Amino acid sequence: MSTFSSPHDRPSSRLRRAVTTTAALAVAAGALTFAGPLPAALADPHRDAIQQRVDKLVGADRYPGALAAVRDRHGRTSHYTAGVGDLRTGAKVPTNGRVRIGSASKMFASVVVLQLVGEGKVDLDASIETYLPGLVRGKGVDAARITVRQLLQHDSGLPDYTDSMFKTMADLLPYQHVYLEPRALLDLANAMEGRPAGGGWSYSNTNYLLAGLIAQRVTGRPFNELVTTRVIQRIGLRDTYAPEVGEQDIRGRHPEGYQRDPATDELLDFTRMDPSWGWAAGHLVSTPGDLNTFLRALLDGKLLEPAQLAQMRTTIPTDPKSGQGYGLGLFSIPLSCGGTAWGHGGDIPGYSTVDAATDDGRAATVVVTSLDGSVKDGSARADRNALVDAALCAK
Repeated sequence: MSTFSSPHDRPSSRLRRAVTTTAALAVAAGALTFAGPLPAALADPHRDAIQQRVDKLVGADRYPGALAAVRDRHGRTSHYTAGVGDLRTGAKVPTNGRVRIGSASKMFASVVVLQLVGEGKVDLDASIETYLPGLVRGKGVDAARITVRQLLQHDSGLPDYTDSMFKTMADLLPYQHVYLEPRALLDLANAMEGRPAGGGWSYSNTNYLLAGLIAQRVTGRPFNELVTTRVIQRIGLRDTYAPEVGEQDIRGRHPEGYQRDPATDELLDFTRMDPSWGWAAGHLVSTPGDLNTFLRALLDGKLLEPAQLAQMRTTIPTDPKSGQGYGLGLFSIPLSCGGTAWGHGGDIPGYSTVDAATDDGRAATVVVTSLDGSVKDGSARADRNALVDAALCAK
């Protein structure tokens, strides 16, 4: 049975991150509560089985809203929504609305680097010192022994810069509107202690921060431009974009995202925020439909040459209990019906994404509008993971 588990269950290790400069910033959004009952799983036996599962995700002790896109093996896509898209106005969740996708951005960053590998501009087995001489330091870290492959596979031993920022969910709140340069994020990692490279899988956002810096160094172009021209525009993703420097709002139709304040137990509107701390590791905006399109284009060989796609799908174990593996920016996920799906979910304050696709043409993405740490019903996450598994296993 697939759990679609993520490696980053604590606030500091998922991309629900923000930044670190001043802890004195106040959260600008006002507190919000649920005004009246939210849709629960409906009893209508004729209602679509996936819609019933989406309905089950929302509620006063669960997620405020949910949206999903499911593509069957014949290329037909169905969209689903449930809950409330704006707790202040009561507006519905927009179908296929834009959301922040957090660490799902890592798939896009990995594709950019692997394209550069195919072009001979990056060597996967070269030391990161080859491309970023003198930038990576820290106790227990030997940059000369860390390869580009190990960055993309989370086998570098580098500490996660977000671990120095967010030890509890409350630590997210002061940093909603703070901007940090990528090099400032690297400074945070350099102040931490690492471990020897090649010691096994250990998730670290620092790896993809460095991947973005390498892509910039070898091309002489900004990362946002690279991911836009090489991935987003190449496969025609109409609703996916990399936020500009200082851009805090989400463009176009989108559900609001919420973060619970541990001090007051109230939900804060976290939609407007600066995602710069995620950068190449997690700052993109997309939709469920676009994420499915990306996964299909990736697995169908439209983004990478066969050699690089094979490298991306060559995995190392993550958690033996889950049966998952991790390639170069891509999880391998065992399905309850047999076989394997591929994807990479992501968390960022206000939004949590799970996505996966199979080699026979199926794809499913579900997004909820708060992090698991803002949800009181601990079973909600398992229901979300089971939804994706059920969608991919549907006959």
